[in-house]
Amino acid sequence: MPITIAVAGKGGTGKTTVSALIIDHLVRLKAGTILAIDADPSTNLNLALGVEVEQAVGSEREALVDDIKTGRYNLGLDKQQHFELMVHECLVEGDVFDLLAMGRPEGPGCYCAPNYMLRRSIDAIADTYDFVIIDNEAGLEHISRRTTRDVDLLLAISDPTVRGLITAQRVFDLVKELDTRIGMAHLLINRVPVEDGAELQLPPELEARVKELGLPLLGLLPVDAGVARMDVLGQPLVDLPLDEPVRQYLVSAVGKVLPAMKPA
Repeated sequence: MPITIAVAGKGGTGKTTVSALIIDHLVRLKAGTILAIDADPSTNLNLALGVEVEQAVGSEREALVDDIKTGRYNLGLDKQQHFELMVHECLVEGDVFDLLAMGRPEGPGCYCAPNYMLRRSIDAIADTYDFVIIDNEAGLEHISRRTTRDVDLLLAISDPTVRGLITAQRVFDLVKELDTRIGMAHLLINRVPVEDGAELQLPPELEARVKELGLPLLGLLPVDAGVARMDVLGQPLVDLPLDEPVRQYLVSAVGKVLPAMKPA
C-alpha cells in the first residue's frame, strides 16, 4: 500500500504549492514511485509541476455517464472495466512521477454509482505506487462525499487569518464526524510574514486562536517572494531554488511526522 498524503483547506491558501513541493522533494530523494492526483477542478497542479494535461477524468466521466443515460453505451467492456480504461487514458506518465487530473466537477443528477466505480479504478492504479499525493479542491466536498481515499497524512493548509483557521477546524471536525480513515491530520499555516533575520512566528492573537481551537499545528511556512515570482511568470514551482525558505520550512515540518520526507 502506498503512503498517501492529502492536502486540503480553503481556496487561495497555497495547497497546490505545498503539494507540488512535497512531490518534488520526494522525487529528489528518490523515495519511490509517485502518483500525483489533482482533485481541484481548476487543474493547476500540472502547471506547478511543469507538465501538460490533455485529458481530465471529470470530462471523460461526463461523456461516459451521458452515454449510459442515453443508451449509447454498447462497448464489449463492462462499466467497471471502462472506468479503469478511462483512468489509464487520462494518466500522464512522466519520468519521475505520474499525474492524474480530475478536472470538472459533477453535473446534475446522482453520481453515486459512477463515482464508486471511479473510486475503485483510481484506487487500483494508486495502489501500484509508493506515494500518492492528492491536491484537493477548495472546501470540504472531497471529504463529505468520501471521495478522498484513505490517507496516512492529511495536511490542512491555512493562511494566517482567522477565516483560514476556522476552515481548517471544519476539515478536522468533518474528518472525525465521518470517521474517515486518516492516520494523522495536521495544520500548516502558509504565507506567514517574516522580517529578515527574525524568527518565523504567528502574531500573538492568531497563536492564541490556534490554541483555542485546539488545532494540531505542525508548522509555519513563510511568505516567499520566489513563489510569487514563479506564479507571476507562469513558471513551474518545482524550479524554485533548493535553498528557498518555503522549501526548507516545508521539508522540516512534514519530516517530523513522515520520515520518508527527511533527507538521508
